[in-house]
Amino acid sequence: MALSTVNISFNTDILQQIDEIAKSEARTRSELIREAARMYIERKRKWQSIFAYGESLSSKYGFTEKDVNEEIKKYRKEKKQKTE
Repeated sequence: MALSTVNISFNTDILQQIDEIAKSEARTRSELIREAARMYIERKRKWQSIFAYGESLSSKYGFTEKDVNEEIKKYRKEKKQKTE
């Protein structure tokens, strides 16, 4: 796998935290930052997939954002009543 070097600027506090974590996990800064980037990309893709699924359902069934919010409120109210 080909690697490219990238220069990134970090606030000193964040860089210290990165170094502490990298040291505690016996890794290099680069390894830690690469993993963080991979995790971010994966999470971003998952959320995009979730939103796309939600949009397809809303189109299919005609749900609006207001409908979803009302259902959430209703569910939370029912759940709270069951625990009281």
